[in-house]
Amino acid sequence: MSEAKKLEKDAMQVLKLTSRTFYIPITLLKPVLKKTVGSAYLCMRAIDEMEDHEELDTETKSHLLRSTKVLLQSEFDQDAYRELLKPYERLLPEVTLRLGDWLEVCPEDIVEQVKESTSVMAGGMADWAEKGWNVKTKEDLDDYTYYVAGLVGVMLSDIWEWYDGTTTDRDLAIGYGRGLQAVNILRNQDEDSERGVNFVPEGWNRNDMFHYTETNLAKADEYMNDINTRTIKVFCRIPLALAKRTVKALKEGREKISRNEVETIVEDIKEK
Repeated sequence: MSEAKKLEKDAMQVLKLTSRTFYIPITLLKPVLKKTVGSAYLCMRAIDEMEDHEELDTETKSHLLRSTKVLLQSEFDQDAYRELLKPYERLLPEVTLRLGDWLEVCPEDIVEQVKESTSVMAGGMADWAEKGWNVKTKEDLDDYTYYVAGLVGVMLSDIWEWYDGTTTDRDLAIGYGRGLQAVNILRNQDEDSERGVNFVPEGWNRNDMFHYTETNLAKADEYMNDINTRTIKVFCRIPLALAKRTVKALKEGREKISRNEVETIVEDIKEK
C-alpha cells in the first residue's frame, strides 16, 4: 500500500473514533469528496481537542491554539508542530498529534482554504479560552458558535464549490454550523455548568436557547436549496436531521436520541 493510501485509511479510522455525527455522512460521499471532507474535518477536530481538553490549563490552550494558527498561515512545518506539542503529547489524542498528516491527505488545490478556515478557528478558540468561555450576550453566542462551528460550514461550502462548482450562501452555511453547535449546548448545559462554563446569554431561559437553535437550523434548510449534487445533499441532510430529532428529544425530556433512531434517519435519507 502506498504512503498516500495508508494515510487516507488512517484518516478514516481516526474519523470513525472521533466523530459520531459526521463519520456516516462522510463515508457516503464520492471518493474525492470523502477524502477531502474527511481530512478537512480532522484538521478542525485536531484543534477542537486542544480547546476542549480537560487537563490543559487556559494558558496552555491559548499558547497551543495561537501557535498552531501561525503554523497554518504558511507552509505547514511538521517538525515545528511536533516540537510545539512535545510537552503535551501524552495528553493529546491522535487526531491532534497528526494534524500534519490530515493536511497531507487533503488535495493540494483546496488545502490552502482548509488551512485558512482552521487557522481562523484556532485564533477564535484561543480568544474564547482566554475569556473562560463565558457568554454574556447573544452577540457573544454568535461569535463563539461562529468560531467553533460556523467556520465548518464555510469550509464545506468552499469544498463544494471547488469540487463541482456548487455555490452556496456562506451566511446560511454559518447558520447551519451554529444550529448544530447550539444543539450541543442544549444537550450539555448541565455538564457545562458543573465545570463553570456558560454558553447561554444572561437573561435567557431554555426556551430562548431552543428558539436560537431552531432559527439557525431553519437557515440550514435554506442553505440546502442551492445544492443539487445528490451526494452533497445527502451529506448535509444527515447531521441536520439528527440535530432536529435531538431537539425534539430534548423537548421531551430525553438526553439524546437512540442508536436505532440514528440508523432509521440515515437509512431514510439514503433512500430518498
